[in-house]
Amino acid sequence: MEAAADDEAGSRDHVGSLERGLTVMEILARHPEGMTLTEMAEEAGLTRAGARRFLLTLTATGYATHSGRLFSLSPRLLTVARTWLGGASLWTFAAPVMREVAARFDEACNAAVLSGEDVVYVARIPGRRILSVALDVGTRLPAYCTSMGRVLLSGLAPDELKTFLGEARIERRTPKTVTGRAALGMAIDQARADGFAIVDEELELGLRSIAVPIKDRAGRTVAAINVSTQSARFEVDAMERDVLPALRTAKQRVEEFFFV
Repeated sequence: MEAAADDEAGSRDHVGSLERGLTVMEILARHPEGMTLTEMAEEAGLTRAGARRFLLTLTATGYATHSGRLFSLSPRLLTVARTWLGGASLWTFAAPVMREVAARFDEACNAAVLSGEDVVYVARIPGRRILSVALDVGTRLPAYCTSMGRVLLSGLAPDELKTFLGEARIERRTPKTVTGRAALGMAIDQARADGFAIVDEELELGLRSIAVPIKDRAGRTVAAINVSTQSARFEVDAMERDVLPALRTAKQRVEEFFFV
C-alpha cells in the first residue's frame, strides 16, 4: 500500500510537459543548424501542434530563435550553463576523475591548493590502504616536503619562490627530508622542468607520493593532484612508470573540462 501511494505521489509530482519540453531542447542541441517544425515533431514523437507549442514557448522565453522555417537554440542556454559552472566547485567535476585513479591503483588520490607555506587538501578519494597520516578535506601539510607542495611551489613566480625559500619554516620530518634551501630550490626547479614531483618518505617514513599540477587557461598552476601510497607498495620508478601516466591523463581531463 505504501509503495503504491509513493508511486501515485511520484506520478502526480511528475510534470510531463516539462519533460517533453526538455526533450525538445536536447534535440535542438543536437541540431545546431536548426530544425523545421515537421522535423522536430517526427524526432520528438509529437504532433505538429504539440511541437509548435514547445518551440514557440522556447522562442518566447529566449531559449530558442526562429528564422524562416528553422528553429535553433539561443545563446541564453549557454548563460545558464555558465552560471551553473561558475557556482560549482572545480572539485565537483574532478572527483569522478580522481575516483578512477584511486580505483585503478587501490590508493588514495588527493587534490590541494597552496596556502602560505602549506598545502590545503580540497578533495580526497581515500584508498583502501590505511596510512598513518590522518588526511581529510581541509588538512594542512607543509608544502616543502610534499609532492603536491613541490609542484605548487614550482608554479610560483621567481620572486615569490625566492621569498618562500628565504622565509619558510623548514624542519627535518624524517632522515630523508630535504632541508637545505638550495637543495629544496633545485628540487622545485626539477618539478617545474619535469611537470611532476615525487616525494619519497620526506613527510613521514613509509609514505611516498607523486603529484602533477592543474593549470588554468593562462597556464597558471592553481592546484595539484597526487597519488599517495605506502613505500612498500610502489617503488619510485614504478610510480613514475605506472602512476604518472594516469595522473597526467586525469590532469588533462580536469583542465579540458573546466578551463578550456
